[in-house]
Amino acid sequence: MSLREYQKKRDFKKTAEPPGKRERSGGVRRFVVQKHEASHLHYDFRLELDGSLKSWAVPKGMPFAKGEKRLAVQVEDHPVSYIHFEGPIPQGQYGGGTVMVWDTGTYEPASKTPLKELEGGKLHFTLHGTKLEGEWYLVRLRNEKQWLLIRGGDDMKPVSNRMDNTSALSGRSMKQLADAEPWTSSRKKKGAPAEPEAVKPKKIASPRKKSAEPSAAASALYVEPMKARPASSPPVDDDWIYEVKFDGFRALTLKHGRNMFLMSRTEKDMTDKFPEVTEALLELGLPDCVLDGEIAALDEKGRSSFQLLQAYDLGQEQPPLCYYVFDLLRLKKRDLTDLPLVKRKAMLRELFKDSAVIRYSASLEGNATELLKQVKKFGLEGLIGKRPDSTYEAGRRSGQWIKLKINQEQEVVIGGFTAPGGSRKHIGALILGVHAEGGLQCVGKVGTGFNERLLQELHEQFQPLIQKKCPFANLPADRSGRWGQGITQAEMKNCTWLKPRLVCQVKFAEWTRDQRLRQPVFLGLREDKPAREVVREATTAA
Repeated sequence: MSLREYQKKRDFKKTAEPPGKRERSGGVRRFVVQKHEASHLHYDFRLELDGSLKSWAVPKGMPFAKGEKRLAVQVEDHPVSYIHFEGPIPQGQYGGGTVMVWDTGTYEPASKTPLKELEGGKLHFTLHGTKLEGEWYLVRLRNEKQWLLIRGGDDMKPVSNRMDNTSALSGRSMKQLADAEPWTSSRKKKGAPAEPEAVKPKKIASPRKKSAEPSAAASALYVEPMKARPASSPPVDDDWIYEVKFDGFRALTLKHGRNMFLMSRTEKDMTDKFPEVTEALLELGLPDCVLDGEIAALDEKGRSSFQLLQAYDLGQEQPPLCYYVFDLLRLKKRDLTDLPLVKRKAMLRELFKDSAVIRYSASLEGNATELLKQVKKFGLEGLIGKRPDSTYEAGRRSGQWIKLKINQEQEVVIGGFTAPGGSRKHIGALILGVHAEGGLQCVGKVGTGFNERLLQELHEQFQPLIQKKCPFANLPADRSGRWGQGITQAEMKNCTWLKPRLVCQVKFAEWTRDQRLRQPVFLGLREDKPAREVVREATTAA
């Protein structure tokens, strides 16, 4: 194909896309994948060949698992300069919407005559990009414009949601690109980043520029979140208000000037981890403030699910996210932590209107026992009880806030893992513990709740934490001399011990008499919880 069709479809007085011309291909062959949000979201896959970019629209994006197939519809050739185009295309123009350089780099065809192979209906090639690495095939179907894009070689780890929404060229998100001026290699703005080298593609950048890193002023706004004390029974007095307990990540919002940051309770920056939440907060037009809330992933019934949140973080699923805001710690230049809770919540309610993503966590009135019955009926995790006149005690667990849990779930420290058996790879089971008098106490092991990809992810994260010493105070044997807590002697000899720094969440049937978790199921890692604070938690009878 020539570039006539490409040029015929576009009015270059209205669109910043490069008019371009056919170019002589050099020694290095380049590729680009562009995320294109137009009438529908899709990905455009382009290979530099014969002086232009051979192009396909891939509705569901690149395949990552070996043998996985995706439909790829061949479209008109694009000019080679299109490799560096990203930004908005005006509505009313062909392809009107937003384009992101999702990935770029070089490729190696398996054949010495790739154009001839392509014309014959099949091309085998290897990509070397910032996100994509490995082998793929293009195979033409009976309809000449329809092809299959097939992953060859080994499985590739899918990109995370954060990387999926980050430009490999400028580090910007789709929202930022939609609001920005288009940028091409032929229309560079002053101060724009240099074009990526053909041979060595740039490493992926952060979606925020360095100038948007938490400033000293914004960091000074951080407040260590107040904590709720576990309670085994609901309060008998009525001097409490209640909120739904969400099963997600605790997150503070720091709004300072034009910048917005999401910070975990361990002061980790989660701004880029949850771009949907960050963008929704920015759209509210909030004044300078500090908010406290919980980020949750919702299941089909609208309930928060930590397991879904973990799948979102791994890029395996894309459930709807919500940020439930329940407290206001600072407004403009005023510190509100010494005000009573009901006053803070009233000011918070006036600050914004609920959106699809950002929601106000309202107080529930009524008797705790009756509320717990309703919570159990709807399959929720529990309640948070708060004294109406309580001030915000940063970092403390004073008892002015309590948590009433119904579901049998527990945060546990990962202290090691057993060797895999049978067809299983990477890890057999995780060895778990909680802190108690005498040190870290082993409470059993968990071997369910994983898929192969998750086991591989965990195995990679464990490598820098491996140590020779067993971290549990009650292993290897109990007082009778037997190997304790469900860990067999054979397993003990083949265990890999870890520095007890990682925390995960499990659901389970009950605590046994020997203080062990019965039938635990892994739900996910908790990056927002420090291991030193993990103790056995009470479950409230409803």
